[in-house]
Amino acid sequence: MTRPFHLAWFVNFAVDEWNGPFSAGGTPWNGEFYIDMAKAMERACFDYIMLEDTLMISDSYGGSMDAYLKYALMGPKGDPAPLAALLGNHTSKMGVVATFSTMAYPPYMLARLCATLDNICGGRFGWNIVTSGENLAAQNFGMDELPPRQDRYDMADEYVELCRQLWMSWEPGAIVKDHATDTYVDYTKVHPIHFKGRYYKCRGPLNCVPPKQGNPQRPAFVQAGGSPRGRQFAAQTADSIIAVASSVKAMKAYRDDIRERAEKFGRDPDEVKVFFIASPVLAETEASAKRRFEAYTASIEYQVKTLASVSSITDIDFSQFDLDEELPHLTTNGEQGSLDAFAQWGSGKTLRQLCKDRATRGLDGFVGTPDQVADRMGEVMDEVGGDGFLISSPFQKVSREYILQVCEGLVPALQRRGLTRTSYAEPTLRENLKAF
Repeated sequence: MTRPFHLAWFVNFAVDEWNGPFSAGGTPWNGEFYIDMAKAMERACFDYIMLEDTLMISDSYGGSMDAYLKYALMGPKGDPAPLAALLGNHTSKMGVVATFSTMAYPPYMLARLCATLDNICGGRFGWNIVTSGENLAAQNFGMDELPPRQDRYDMADEYVELCRQLWMSWEPGAIVKDHATDTYVDYTKVHPIHFKGRYYKCRGPLNCVPPKQGNPQRPAFVQAGGSPRGRQFAAQTADSIIAVASSVKAMKAYRDDIRERAEKFGRDPDEVKVFFIASPVLAETEASAKRRFEAYTASIEYQVKTLASVSSITDIDFSQFDLDEELPHLTTNGEQGSLDAFAQWGSGKTLRQLCKDRATRGLDGFVGTPDQVADRMGEVMDEVGGDGFLISSPFQKVSREYILQVCEGLVPALQRRGLTRTSYAEPTLRENLKAF
């Protein structure tokens, strides 16, 4: 490749890999485990750590919460906002991204929270914009069910525009700190916005300082757009897009589609960075990595966790389907893009094979030594055209061993090949995303 690609990590403020031989103990609630992880990532020059979140405990798989709590798939889970502040305070260069749902936060409160976090993080905060895709989440906020997907994205378009206006309600230079006149803020540079839309209404202005990232004033935007309407929203809005890989061909088609859509919205497609989720399995030898992978994916626990996880984001009970048969074609008001990536319609694969594919997100060559996987990551990015990978581990369970394997094994192998950054050139997350 003529330029390096980006790296981020997909995790959540939840139970670590607590039941393995290199366990961190399963009680990460003071944040120290994730602080250590973020520091290791910053040494490895990751663009950002992304804190995933959901707002319910599912019972979609088998009509019960059993699998979700037994395996700590959806609970217990902490609020990402305080952890984002902690991580921002204990790092100085890497971005920190937190997931907040447009369903759950009034726009004014979300805009205020993001502005506060961006200042705590020194201009390195990003908002992962989600509309929520589960009816059970809606029921925790006084609704019977979610609005249809089209309506959710229409609402999100307006929601983001309202937040943009709130962040811009303070002009640059509004804070003057003039000792002679005892003036902290020049009131003529702070304005109500009087926003009246189809779904939201807000007077403004914000009562906190605006985001530190400027021109325009806002945090970085991260989004996962899978369905056609989701892709439209992501291409129009996001600085970084999270995408689920199913094959190299599909990755290229997705990125090409996003870039075409971004250009139609008048954006520079080079400023829309697509990060594909990847779950490398690493060991000192290829044989030992493959043995680890085969043993893990063959277990009944892995299959149950996989199907329960997909059930939770699609509101489809996958316990009803035969593991050794193809899936019937399915649609959902949940995360249709995630369902499509998992199901690989038309591939002829059985449900058992789809579960196994999910472990490596459909990408071959990601099981092996750090050097082997680094070579393959470079090949994939070369074929796709960019822009980077979002590292993940099965069910976002992380051990110190895996952090070490990635940050001090895989990333140095990538850096030796000139494939990933070796330093941060810019002070803010948005600027570092645009650096190459």
